[in-house]
Amino acid sequence: MKIVTPEQMRLIETRSENVGVSTDTLMENAGLAVAEWVRRRLGSVDGVSVVVLVGPGNNGGDGLVTARHLHDWGALAGVYLCSDRHPDDINLERVAERSAGIVRASADGGLAGLRDLLGGASLVVDAVVGTARSRPLSGVIRDALLELAAERARRPGIRIVALDVPSGLDADTGAADPATPVADDTVTLGYPKMGLYAFPGAEFAGLVEIVDIGVPPGLDDDVRLELMTDRWARAVLPPRPPSSHKGTFGSAMIVVGSASYIGAAYLAASAAGRSGAGLVTLAMPRSLVPAVAAAAPEPTYLPLPESSPGIPAPESAELVLDHIDGYDSLLVGCGLGQSPEAARLVDRLLLSGAALPRTVVDADGLNLLSRHESPRWWERMPQPAIVTPHPGEMARLAGVSTGAIQEDRAGVAREMARKWGKVVVLKGAFTVAAFPTGDAMLSPLTNPGLATAGTGDVLAGTIAGLLAQGLSPETAAPLGVYLHGKAAEAVREEMGDAGMIAGDLLPALPRAIKALKQSAGTEG
Repeated sequence: MKIVTPEQMRLIETRSENVGVSTDTLMENAGLAVAEWVRRRLGSVDGVSVVVLVGPGNNGGDGLVTARHLHDWGALAGVYLCSDRHPDDINLERVAERSAGIVRASADGGLAGLRDLLGGASLVVDAVVGTARSRPLSGVIRDALLELAAERARRPGIRIVALDVPSGLDADTGAADPATPVADDTVTLGYPKMGLYAFPGAEFAGLVEIVDIGVPPGLDDDVRLELMTDRWARAVLPPRPPSSHKGTFGSAMIVVGSASYIGAAYLAASAAGRSGAGLVTLAMPRSLVPAVAAAAPEPTYLPLPESSPGIPAPESAELVLDHIDGYDSLLVGCGLGQSPEAARLVDRLLLSGAALPRTVVDADGLNLLSRHESPRWWERMPQPAIVTPHPGEMARLAGVSTGAIQEDRAGVAREMARKWGKVVVLKGAFTVAAFPTGDAMLSPLTNPGLATAGTGDVLAGTIAGLLAQGLSPETAAPLGVYLHGKAAEAVREEMGDAGMIAGDLLPALPRAIKALKQSAGTEG
């Protein structure tokens, strides 16, 4: 499922017209799809009072088609024209033929008619502006949307459904006009829009649903950003043949942990196992092994020599390299600390040209790389590799501000993936996995429960476990992100998002995998 900008969507619509599927056809399909979604969501629209706020452009045209179908199915559908439509507007004519209530803002002094409509509505469809917004909302359109917000304040139970995007929301950046209504649901047309997966846009969009409007296949081949979905994730899950043994599912070496971050080793290793790896080995300072092994008896252990308690000795890297042959993936960095000894370990493991399996670098591994004396550390790292920075770590690695990262998360991740020749997982709300080819995938999941220590260690371990099972970095990285997010969703459903801790995700990971497999055939 591609994610598009408004410009890309306009180009796709032009291409559709060129191959014989007209804008009018797409509009009819869009309005019908939204009406069908409303009917499915409510169960029945018979006798339900619905108001459709209609603007001047194609978004308004989609809204008129929606109103017509809802009226035909028994809804008490009223239309409020925030702006006059063209006299020959066939969709407006069809609504008028049905004697559906139409109120024109141009004849509604003081918006009294709008207040009457809204006062009796159970559901309002916002079809005022859509993706064409290019200037601040003003005039009657602004006043009408503010009136909608006032009605929501008076009656919190009124449901607001945005058609394509909430009016006034920048579909490219997620910026919102002061008059933008807060929707309960956004039914976006054909493709999800980028601004729905950025803040503050996501806070205005509510639940985002994507509906098919009949765009011919193959017109989006130049769109490089994909949305992670259940269907995609299910298709790329590693197979689990009945005849398997532990060697079937690969082995992961995890070089993590220090005196201050003992738990990182447990979380990363447990996540690798919970994601399906057959064997996980923890390489960690010798004195920390008993504490971690007491909580995690499943991994094997490679105790590393220490220069002081919990700090790896310089010869630790050589010991890891002596044992790395036969492993399918390597994870370096979780809770490793930033001591000079840890820096030497990272340097020797990652930047000396040693032969390594597919590698994930996280947390302190990234912090140490950002401080490395070599300004082009990525040229010395092995291929293939995955780096998993949060925005602060990405800012240090890329040499820009955290604010610049957050303003264009997908763009920055794609730029750095191309520059570094690595798969980049930029963590945070709507995590992005970007590839050296310039392609990227974005997770639709965002969960404040993940804003707690250790959840990044679980993500890194999950990705390493998927790599161990033979997935490519371009598949393991986004799949790990998605499974991590789905596990968090399951935990939030059970206990809420306050008080969720990283360890809660571990048993939820295999349950998330099971749920994906069991959902086959249930998607509409």
